[in-house]
Amino acid sequence: MAKNIQSLERAAAMLRLLAGGERRLGLSDIASSLGLAKGTAHGILRTLQLEGFVEQDATSGRYQLGAELLRLGNSYLDVHELRARALVWTDDLARSSGESVHLGVLHQHGVLIVHHVFRPDDSRQVLEVGAMQPLHSTALGKVLSAFDPVAHSEAMEAERRSFTGRTVTAADEFEAMLDLIRAQGWAADAEETWEGVAAVSAPVHDRRRMPVGAVAVTGAVERVAPGGVLRPELIAAVRDCARAVSRDLGAGRF
Repeated sequence: MAKNIQSLERAAAMLRLLAGGERRLGLSDIASSLGLAKGTAHGILRTLQLEGFVEQDATSGRYQLGAELLRLGNSYLDVHELRARALVWTDDLARSSGESVHLGVLHQHGVLIVHHVFRPDDSRQVLEVGAMQPLHSTALGKVLSAFDPVAHSEAMEAERRSFTGRTVTAADEFEAMLDLIRAQGWAADAEETWEGVAAVSAPVHDRRRMPVGAVAVTGAVERVAPGGVLRPELIAAVRDCARAVSRDLGAGRF
């Protein structure tokens, strides 16, 4: 019988450790959890980091899973529980709304798009899976910042860049906006990130009722928010979609 390769077993154990529990772990935590010397653990982490499977936060020095795991291809994304549970519901939302639908998760101080359903028309569109969006200005990012404590901290600590004249960057105004989002259960982006583009987003929760992502409808501002007013049926549809995905993840009724 062929012997297992110890270094690969340890690397796999690290990836599993980082995939569960805390979002980020320090070197000492990883080494002690796996029963490894710090030097051994650091060497494996360094290799995983160079390959893009692990990323290290520049401020805290803690480690988390890297985007390369998501970018390996659709074969990985297809088994990603959140995306798999959302496939039918997001397809339905795109058909009913007539707009693009995005599913995003918190990653590296931003929102990583893990699923994108095209607007159901014949227009030319670009697949955005793997793209990153800012936390403080997009509907997806604001929902995550409002409901996920880690996303909230990252949005507050980061430089909130002004993309348009409507981008909220001041800390007190941003906090007030997040309070409103928590109260109403959804967030909007009306030309705060891209001129001419508006979006509505709602959070997705897992069986522990923890926020694990967000779903959004995105389109031209004149369709999503005609006359500067968000279409109430779009808000309701996005919230219904997010609740449906949450129920499929075991969250129960919200």
